[in-house]
Amino acid sequence: MKIKCPKCSNNTAILSDDFTNVKCNYCDLDMSYSKYIKYVAYHDVRYSDILEDYKTTNFRSAKTLDDWE
Repeated sequence: MKIKCPKCSNNTAILSDDFTNVKCNYCDLDMSYSKYIKYVAYHDVRYSDILEDYKTTNFRSAKTLDDWE
């Protein structure tokens, strides 16, 4: 799936089919999806409440950005 790259926002990153990895061939971004969510939430104020939409991951609750892993 194509998603917006947080580093070179004009280009498109690829989210793996199993939602575990995000890669951008333009800027060499390569990170896990959970780190991508944390990166976007910290660097773009429009998404600061992103954890409210994704409260559970792997059947665990994430109450803060630091708990998201």
